[in-house]
Amino acid sequence: MPARKVVVVGAGNAALCAALAAREGGAEVVVLEVAERELRGGNTAFTAGAMRVAYNGVDDLRALMPELTDDEVAVTDFGSYPESAFLDDVARVTEYRCDPELAALLVERSYPTMLWMRDKGVRFMPIYGRQAFKVDGRFTFWGGLTVEVSGGGPGLIDYLSKAAEHAGITIEYGARAVDLVADDDGVHGVRVRQHGRTRTEHADAVVLAAGGFQANPEMRTRYLGPGWDLAKVRGTRYNTGDGIRMAIDAGAASAGNWSGCHAVGWERNAPEFGDLRVGDAFQKHSYPWGIMVNAEGRRFVDEGADFRNYTYAKYGRRILEQPSQFAWQVFDQQVIHLLRDEYRIREVTKVTAPTLEELAKKLDGVDPAGFLREVTEYNAAVDTATAFNPNVKDGRSTTGLAVNKTNWANRLDQGPFEAYAVTCGITFTFGGLRIDPDARVLDTDMRPIPGLFAAGELVGGLFYFNYPGGTGLTNGAVFGRIAGIGAAQTP
Repeated sequence: MPARKVVVVGAGNAALCAALAAREGGAEVVVLEVAERELRGGNTAFTAGAMRVAYNGVDDLRALMPELTDDEVAVTDFGSYPESAFLDDVARVTEYRCDPELAALLVERSYPTMLWMRDKGVRFMPIYGRQAFKVDGRFTFWGGLTVEVSGGGPGLIDYLSKAAEHAGITIEYGARAVDLVADDDGVHGVRVRQHGRTRTEHADAVVLAAGGFQANPEMRTRYLGPGWDLAKVRGTRYNTGDGIRMAIDAGAASAGNWSGCHAVGWERNAPEFGDLRVGDAFQKHSYPWGIMVNAEGRRFVDEGADFRNYTYAKYGRRILEQPSQFAWQVFDQQVIHLLRDEYRIREVTKVTAPTLEELAKKLDGVDPAGFLREVTEYNAAVDTATAFNPNVKDGRSTTGLAVNKTNWANRLDQGPFEAYAVTCGITFTFGGLRIDPDARVLDTDMRPIPGLFAAGELVGGLFYFNYPGGTGLTNGAVFGRIAGIGAAQTP
């Protein structure tokens, strides 16, 4: 009997994990990547590579990261992040709307899937610097996020692409999937346009892993609402919702938070789409250590509501809601050393001044008098009796303000001061296709469509309103692997 043929649409993390799993299952696999080789990898190529994973202690981490030295372990509190904590975080930040079965599967499969990825050549490392600060001689990891891929998102694409090529998987570049070949018996392939020619790629099963619709301003405005056409796109320009559209045209059911998305604070003058030369460095995620103000000079979010991991993906929307869709993040010398590396790139809109009065005049688009009033009120409201500690939710807060800061509240009084201009950068959309725990796409009667699987951003039902940082890549890998296994099996 000839091997089953599986076509995977997309070439990011979810797609390549699906392709590798299908090939491991004995299938002939063809990957269709709309981008040319130098722009391959979808949104994965633009990420920092963090992957949230459940682990019981340092021994589990050392299995993922054998390069971890005894000296590093001796000065680091890695703690643990059991499955119950991971699941609680997913449920909490999605306001308990996430699909419980898919969420449980994501959590339970996170660690074994990453071990499998390591066997495929992916190298992991601890996220020192961004997720652990040195206090009293020890690093302490916080926020449930400990592991990243060496080389970030581009590194992950390189590892998985090399593994795919080594496994004999065909990757077609410049190949845009146009439509599914489907009838009453299911899906039998994909119509593909490549280098100006259209053909049919026949298959026994198709895995859709082509991303959300964040790079499509018409769909953003239609589903997310007015103003979303003005957002910057953090990643690839190719994630325009084609995979979702093809499946719905073939009878697939939709699911999830179609009016929701992952959106962050992003360099105000960044280009319309992501730039692989800069990658994820346009993001500005150190806001918990300072304040954010809008054009009126007013704070509009609780910068210290929680660890950055649990607020950054929803604060982009709040910035987009502000007048002229921008904000400034302001810091003083007490916390400058805590700012992430992305604040030091060449492509940054930054102003500095020795006094707040001089800084106020440099904040482009901001009412100087309003800003100075806001800072005066903020400084007076800070509880200085509580110690500042960036490794924990320290309870150092403000009282009596319209928008209080819950943790990490320091007075802005030690110049020179620095401020960074941000706007909204959309990462991916939360609405998509409905799947079952085997990653089979369901039709509008809630029955699996024979031969059709899906994974990654274009799946709906897991994320609502927000998401725990690092869960996106883990989600893609877990369900990509499940989809690939299912696609390779004889029905």
